[in-house]
Amino acid sequence: MFEVERRTYETHLPELLGSVGKFVPVLDERIDGPFDAYEAALDAGYQKHGVRPFLVKRVSAVEPVQYFSRDLA
Repeated sequence: MFEVERRTYETHLPELLGSVGKFVPVLDERIDGPFDAYEAALDAGYQKHGVRPFLVKRVSAVEPVQYFSRDLA
């Protein structure tokens, strides 16, 4: 899920680097923002796209690594 949105974010990352730490809603090949707060980006995404799933990314020069356990039970 969100493969297109992730590619869109990565493609536009060089031009977004002036907004490191801010948030952008991404749907398909469209990026809106940036917004200072996650909640503002989320609200803007819902206003523009309705209740469709979309991605909200924090602009970062380096993608943070996240670890998840396979055994969550």
